[in-house]
Amino acid sequence: MKKYQLNLVLTQVEPLNERYALIKARPQEGPLPEMVPGQFAQLRIEGSATTFLRRPISIHFVDEAQGEVWFLVQVVGDGTRRLVSMKPGDVLDTLLPLGNGFTVPSPDDGPCLLVGGGVGIAPLLYLGACMKRSGGQPVFLLGARKASDLVELPLFRRYGPVHVTTEDGSMGEKGFVTQHSLLQAQRFAHISVCGPGPMMKAVAAYARRQDIACEVSLENMMACGLGACLCCVEDTQHGHVCVCKEGPVFNINQLKWQI
Repeated sequence: MKKYQLNLVLTQVEPLNERYALIKARPQEGPLPEMVPGQFAQLRIEGSATTFLRRPISIHFVDEAQGEVWFLVQVVGDGTRRLVSMKPGDVLDTLLPLGNGFTVPSPDDGPCLLVGGGVGIAPLLYLGACMKRSGGQPVFLLGARKASDLVELPLFRRYGPVHVTTEDGSMGEKGFVTQHSLLQAQRFAHISVCGPGPMMKAVAAYARRQDIACEVSLENMMACGLGACLCCVEDTQHGHVCVCKEGPVFNINQLKWQI
């Protein structure tokens, strides 16, 4: 898929809580390029003396009617703090779409489970929307430490049922996503996962035990997003590959995970 360097004009910067913000933007000129769920963008950070590299951010949603791409940003350092301090009308230098995305299963396959933890929920909104549009049956299972860390639940509910776990029990079932009763109550045709590494490995282990096809979106450190810097290399069944170029989405059978 062709990659583009675009100047995006911010249309909205909305703080969702103390940790997350939603950014919406559209190209200065022309339409958005085609994007698939699970791809990402590299965003250039202006005005931060400590940020020299672009920041990789998942494509959260594509609003075709408005010609907008959305990014869900977790504030973790100077770069992301500067990013969420931008204002509508500011211009964001962006490379996109990068990487390979999730498979959108056939509607005939049956219900599909989309599992997200923390900011790993970001690519699942667009994935669920694409599944729903094609006639599929997405079911979301979202995990967080506490209720206030869960964002945009009404948006996810537009595309399918939403089940929640929190580590402190403040919303949904208490515990981790792999402990949710949904996994014993319903059989899924396919599982898509994004979130912290231990969570993804636990879900992958469940999928393998149940003989369910499973894809995960890796969050290796990325610098260039184009496969040139070799920062994000992952050892797979086919040798060492750059996650930003060959992934970030992989079928679990491609990975050398001990699960």
